[in-house]
Amino acid sequence: MVWQTEEFEASHEGYVGAVLADGSEPKPVIIDIGSGTNMYQTSEWWAYSGKWGRPRAAAYRAACSCDWRGPDHPVDWDDLGDGGLEDLDVGAAHDDWSAHIDAVDRRAVPVPEEIAETLVRLEARLSRLVDQAPVAALRAVRQLEQLTRDIGHEAAYAAEADELSAETVGQGLGISAGAARSRLTGYRLRR
Repeated sequence: MVWQTEEFEASHEGYVGAVLADGSEPKPVIIDIGSGTNMYQTSEWWAYSGKWGRPRAAAYRAACSCDWRGPDHPVDWDDLGDGGLEDLDVGAAHDDWSAHIDAVDRRAVPVPEEIAETLVRLEARLSRLVDQAPVAALRAVRQLEQLTRDIGHEAAYAAEADELSAETVGQGLGISAGAARSRLTGYRLRR
């Protein structure tokens, strides 16, 4: 169970992590999924049941690829059914991660209100066009793709001309510096 948003992608990929009795996070578990040399590795809560020599989770919490961690939610092993951790409702962790994503969004550079309103109106008009004239909607989408490619290209070069670091761009977009570098390179190459 991994969570992502389209805007922040892997920079803020969330999951439910395990917490040990001492408050630490266990090392990732390696799972043999069959023959061969490829092994699956996970830090997700469900792998820490105490079976097969693995540690047993005392709690679970939301975790994010940006290293953010949510509050601990204790696991009451006595209340779990025969399914063990599979019976555990971890919805609170998703709520915690969603609140984290909301905070990331608030810290990101805001889209100017006029542009945000224009985008909302454009989405509504294009949605209506899909019902009325789907081919015209496809043509409009193609023109929009070209527009965003051109503007993204110009914006990437403007950020470079302003000597903005990948860290600064990443903070403004709510993503990691590495993801910002990749996005800037992608926009520069897309013309």
